[in-house]
Amino acid sequence: MSIVNAEDTQRLIWVGELVQAAHKLRDVPGFGERSEQNILKAVEAFKRSTGRFRQDVAEASANGVIAHIEKYGKGVASVTPAGSLRRGKETVGDLDLLLTLADGFTAQKHIDAIAEHILKYPRINQVLAHGENKVSFTLDNGIQVDVRLLDKESFGAALLYFTGSREHNVNLRGRANDMGYTLNEYALATLKGERRVAGRTEEEIYGKLKLDFVPPEIRENTGEIEAAEQHRLPNLVRREDIKGDLHMHTTASDGKCSIEEMAEAARKLGHQYIAIADHSKSVTIANGLDEKRMAAHIKKLRAANASNLGIRVLVGSEVDILKDGSLDYSDELLAQFEVVVCSVHSYMNLDRAAMTERMLAAIENPYTQIIGHPTGRLLLRREAFDYDMAKVLDAAAKHGVAMECNSYPDRLDLTDVHLRMCKERGVKVVIDTDSHNTPHLQFIRHGVTMARRGWLEAANVINTLPVDQFLAALRPKPGAAKSKQAAAKR
Repeated sequence: MSIVNAEDTQRLIWVGELVQAAHKLRDVPGFGERSEQNILKAVEAFKRSTGRFRQDVAEASANGVIAHIEKYGKGVASVTPAGSLRRGKETVGDLDLLLTLADGFTAQKHIDAIAEHILKYPRINQVLAHGENKVSFTLDNGIQVDVRLLDKESFGAALLYFTGSREHNVNLRGRANDMGYTLNEYALATLKGERRVAGRTEEEIYGKLKLDFVPPEIRENTGEIEAAEQHRLPNLVRREDIKGDLHMHTTASDGKCSIEEMAEAARKLGHQYIAIADHSKSVTIANGLDEKRMAAHIKKLRAANASNLGIRVLVGSEVDILKDGSLDYSDELLAQFEVVVCSVHSYMNLDRAAMTERMLAAIENPYTQIIGHPTGRLLLRREAFDYDMAKVLDAAAKHGVAMECNSYPDRLDLTDVHLRMCKERGVKVVIDTDSHNTPHLQFIRHGVTMARRGWLEAANVINTLPVDQFLAALRPKPGAAKSKQAAAKR
């Protein structure tokens, strides 16, 4: 469990004072009950997020500790992240690292020496525990790290146990008991512990329990054990399956890099195509493009695509969904885009019914192809929009609109639950980065992790397709069929 540090404690004191002030707002002219409720809602979101860290922050923290541990040398065979980080949770409470000792280094004197080395990591803020085979500490960013030192024979059992989830582990232990075994962090053994049955690898343990190996991302006790027993586990989408990224920004709106720079960086990552999706005119804070600027930008995109960049550059835009669900570009301009990503950037506090109708209206628009960051959440900062997700996804399935799995670490939107709902309804999904500079393009791995948590396979994600097949999988624009017929006659 993470501890709440002094900084968090002070914040909680401030939050308490803010709540008291919020209750007084309803009597202040110009504010009223709505202002009070908005502040209280933000306070509740903060309380839930205290002690949590974004996936990318946790990953970077883990990598820093691991790099330091590996400097010890030949006594360390491997260091493996476990816990919610390995399962790909959107936010992480603490870090569990499993250090496997090299052969010949399992004596206590070696363990003590390695532990002493670990505790010299310069970013350690406070040492919490130093036992025979475990060290715990907090880093300067507040995240708690537990490092367990273990021998190779127990690695699989420990990795399974400390990866979790708790509910998955409880189900597995019950299954083991029913089969005459006991399962813990050290081994799978006979009930009385007389004989060790497995423990070196997770695969070995699952096999002895007559289960297919369950990928860490779906170990949430949501049907994965039954699927593993019946050989029905999904063949989860992989990073290498992704062939294109359909949501990124350039200096034309609020991005930091040019079209050519984004294209080259994406090519180096192995992408076959990208869509530049700069903001439309309503997002003035993001330097959104009015019709005249967008028309010029479209010409630049087409010129870039024709200039032998080694990657297909598709003409796109992130078009704003207005309060009434309409789009903020004319049909004439929308028809010129190859990829239309539609997103909400304003009026985010509409009530459930109004926001649902807004999303439905946007999906019904014949030019809408992809809904960008569909719930608008910002992890640890802003709650998701409140709308009827089932009704919206049903509409997306009906109209052939794809839902975005936004890879940006602040968003990771849609959630795993929503992505699974997409799969169940046959809703197409695209995994995009929403990049604003070239390093952001690497965030695609976070989106893939979320898609895996949602049980998605490559067939559910349309940007696993080559570019022509991808474009064919998008919702066709009005008149597209007639255009194709006319082209065929010519």
